[in-house]
Amino acid sequence: MSHAADSHDLIRVHGARENNLKDVSIEIPKRRLTVFTGVSGSGKSSLVFDTIAAESQRLINETYSAFVQGFMPTLARPEVDVLDGLTTAIIVDQQRLGGDPRSTVGTATDANAMLRILFSRLGTPHIGPPSAYAFNVPSVRAAGAITVQKGAKKAVKATFERTGGMCPRCEGRGNVTDLDLAQLYDDSLSLNEGAITVPGYKGGGWNSRLYIESGFFDPDKAISKFTKRELHDFLHREPTRMKIAGINMTYEGLIPRIQKSMLSKDKEAMQPHIREFVERAVTFTICPECDGTRLAEGARASKIKGISIADACAMQITDLAEWVRGLDEPSVAPLLTALQQSLDSFSEIGLGYLALDRPSGTLSGGEAQRVKMIRHLGSSLTDVTYVFDEPTTGLHPHDIQRMNELLLRLRDKGNTVLVVEHKPQTIAIADHVVDLGPGAGTAGGTVCFEGTVEGLRSGDTVTGRHLADRAGLKESVRKPTGQLEIRGASAHNLQSVDVDVPLGVLCVVTGVAGSGKSSLVHGSIPPGANVVSVDQGAIKGSRRSNPATYTGLLDPIRKAFASANGVKPALFSANSEGACPTCNGAGVVYTDLAMMAGVASTCEDCEGKRYQASVLEYRLGGRDISEVLAMPVTEAVEFFGGGEAATPAAHRVLTRLADVGLGYLTLGQPLTTLSGGERQRLKLATHMAEKGGIYVLDEPTAGLHLADVEQLLGLLDRLVDSGKSVIVVEHHLAVMAHADWIIDLGPGAGHDGGRIVFEGTPADLAASRSTLTGEHLAKYVAG
Repeated sequence: MSHAADSHDLIRVHGARENNLKDVSIEIPKRRLTVFTGVSGSGKSSLVFDTIAAESQRLINETYSAFVQGFMPTLARPEVDVLDGLTTAIIVDQQRLGGDPRSTVGTATDANAMLRILFSRLGTPHIGPPSAYAFNVPSVRAAGAITVQKGAKKAVKATFERTGGMCPRCEGRGNVTDLDLAQLYDDSLSLNEGAITVPGYKGGGWNSRLYIESGFFDPDKAISKFTKRELHDFLHREPTRMKIAGINMTYEGLIPRIQKSMLSKDKEAMQPHIREFVERAVTFTICPECDGTRLAEGARASKIKGISIADACAMQITDLAEWVRGLDEPSVAPLLTALQQSLDSFSEIGLGYLALDRPSGTLSGGEAQRVKMIRHLGSSLTDVTYVFDEPTTGLHPHDIQRMNELLLRLRDKGNTVLVVEHKPQTIAIADHVVDLGPGAGTAGGTVCFEGTVEGLRSGDTVTGRHLADRAGLKESVRKPTGQLEIRGASAHNLQSVDVDVPLGVLCVVTGVAGSGKSSLVHGSIPPGANVVSVDQGAIKGSRRSNPATYTGLLDPIRKAFASANGVKPALFSANSEGACPTCNGAGVVYTDLAMMAGVASTCEDCEGKRYQASVLEYRLGGRDISEVLAMPVTEAVEFFGGGEAATPAAHRVLTRLADVGLGYLTLGQPLTTLSGGERQRLKLATHMAEKGGIYVLDEPTAGLHLADVEQLLGLLDRLVDSGKSVIVVEHHLAVMAHADWIIDLGPGAGHDGGRIVFEGTPADLAASRSTLTGEHLAKYVAG
């Protein structure tokens, strides 16, 4: 790779063609804050993440490869002619933190580790090393003979003991599962009469035959007549090898068998009838032994000034920081200083309302990104490239200023900061702006503008024209057709909230981050309400999943191809008969690197098309199935809307995808590559076909360009005008201004929030300026 003379001051990109980029060439100043913007799908992420950051990761990987003598496969180089001046890239994206049940905010940062050390030094009574306060470390005791390899070998008796902090009852999860036995079997029936009611255990299959032919009990005896021994063997017997119909099988009690086969899986990934059974048969309750703290009795009993580590982790982080600040122990002064800095970082980044015992899987994408940022705020590294993916996601206008200060602080330490962002407040602080477009998907992929923020404002690009956009207040608002009563809401930080949410209108629930918006909307709506909830959570599915499979669009497409060519629809499924045998229809071949990230390379036989060559000979409207899946939604709307390829069922789904602003997505794009905002809009497009009366949307503007927000407002209006009620949890001022009714929570975050501070029209909120939201809305509508 060549290095230009000025590469120490610039990152030079020449001829970038990754994804939809069209020979992009730019020069990015180092040690500056550069914001990449443009309409959704214009190629920002392709340039920043898939080209610049990916090449940095590849070069690091090559360096390590030299040490392991080629054991590690080389990562594919991005499609770019020249890319030099790179420094090590640290990527801070919006991928949610792991959903492991033992993963918490404290374990995802250094805070828990430092607290454990603190309690192991100062806690009374003293119970052991830091591991004694760790809820993911079980206590272990063992005794026996060991052989000592020293001189003459001899066996000696030894004991081993390790004190862990894990609660033995819930195994560090904080909750336990109870099975409702009445949902597993009908005890008035015998096994031969079909007593087991678990899905998959009926109809004479192997699961039911295993119990009927086990020999542990009479299959013609009603379960209510079983002896204690027979009932134990039926429900709890440990794994036992046996032969059933001449086949070697393992018998196991019904309860552990169901726990392993069903309860260990993610509910969202289950088939609908299995999920329905699990929701009916299983109850999750707080562990009675540790009271949800996850910790063993010893760890809960050891305290510093009356506070146990469980108490400390349950505190709001701002309160915990104050408690740590009050500890004056010279023997652990450096540890207290480091812990104090870590806790203060949470507050600086707008997460002081969290608690360290908050499960990491419950954080939003924006919260997860900010938690990752905490690891870097105290870093001494300089001349590093930090790459951020919309760091203002989920932030109230009041909180964006703090985020901007953190980005500038990283830059001022001598680092290069690259930010993909749409918010005007963050674009305004950039030293350098790169605007991509002019459109999305195939209509984008070029640099429309490069320069200063002032130049962008006066430039003739979509972003430049919309940078000063202001959505005006409505002259008249819709009148509610009813109301949804919420009484005594106390989930998380809500303080016994009573509120009437108007129906038949566009209602926006807002407030600073952590004020209780999601708790009110998602956690307090009365059961039985006809609600369709659309959040930004990950869409469950394999890496083969794409918009066509998720929305059900692929079914009418396969049938259309089959009808036009007189063959079976299964041929046009990359998961069935038409799949390329080399990659099994994945389009890529995965190399598992065990403890390191796996490597995916394009399948050489099908060239990433996923299908056998013979299947690609069948055509519909002049296109084969791989070409159709490579189409962006906007092109597919026209393709299936008329002519030889007209398919009304496919056209209806595609129209909904275009309506929610996803016209640039290709039908076969892997779901794993979608942002949180794109996932939410994909869910919305799918749910728009349902008959729900109330739509609840969680920050639908996430990932949307200023020009796309206008289209979203039109969509929300159409939903309301069609008779739906739309409740939106949102910070975007344009959506607030456009609302019929606003419910503002606050006044602060965590225990400083959880109260209704305003209910009324946007005009009244802007006129009163009685809350932080009101102040920002008034400035916004005034221009």
